[in-house]
Amino acid sequence: MEWWWAYLAIGVTVGFLAGLFGIGGGMVMVPMLVFVFTAKGFPAEHMMHLSLATAMATIVFTSLSSVRAHHKHDAVDWKVALAMAPGIVAGAFAATLVAGYVPTRPLAIFFTGFMFYAATQMFFEVKPKASRQLPGAAGLFGAGAAIGGVSSVLAAGGAFLSIPFLAWCNVPLKRAIGTAAANGFPIAVAGSAGYVLNGMRVSGLPDGCVGFVYLPALAIVVAASMPLAPVGARLAHRLPIKRLRAVFALMLLALGLRMLANLW
Repeated sequence: MEWWWAYLAIGVTVGFLAGLFGIGGGMVMVPMLVFVFTAKGFPAEHMMHLSLATAMATIVFTSLSSVRAHHKHDAVDWKVALAMAPGIVAGAFAATLVAGYVPTRPLAIFFTGFMFYAATQMFFEVKPKASRQLPGAAGLFGAGAAIGGVSSVLAAGGAFLSIPFLAWCNVPLKRAIGTAAANGFPIAVAGSAGYVLNGMRVSGLPDGCVGFVYLPALAIVVAASMPLAPVGARLAHRLPIKRLRAVFALMLLALGLRMLANLW
């Protein structure tokens, strides 16, 4: 299988960084997949769709281990997670169906804009102040739909939106992180399903694709990333994380700009 080494390197990098910084891998994985898929000559008009869908599908697997770890520490508010889940599924599925019809360049601009947002939050350590209580069922459904919709278009597990929302609603930070991890699984399942169904209508996709999901990359990235996440998590307690987060934020900016230039 050609390019297996590139997918292996992506998996190792994403798994390690996810464990080190406690982030989802989509922000890093999507630009890297774009670089590899471009080098392989995949169709330019579907480059972002293939990269987003494949990255989204990896979260189905990685989110399970994350949820299990947080559940063991009693850090998941399952009542809130289950209340948000229907909205998350609806938002994620609908957004991926729409994203399949959006050309690659606008998708790349939207993705890069949120990379800049995430990098800025990380660089300046922006944290929302707790100023209200959790909304009722309708409010949690709406919040879930918004989080699921945006996250699925970014191939993200939703933590970068879920954690600030829950912290703003007076949920303790550790519990907000655990609940956000639980939100990641329905986002990934619904988003992946949407990308698969949407890709079924497209002809000329590479061999090995199920819809927009490229299975060879998915298998190797998942196999490589899952063992590396615990390594990064252990090192997080020994390294100067604040300084490293600033460096990582700058790396996100550089990756986003390079990806945008690559697709222009």
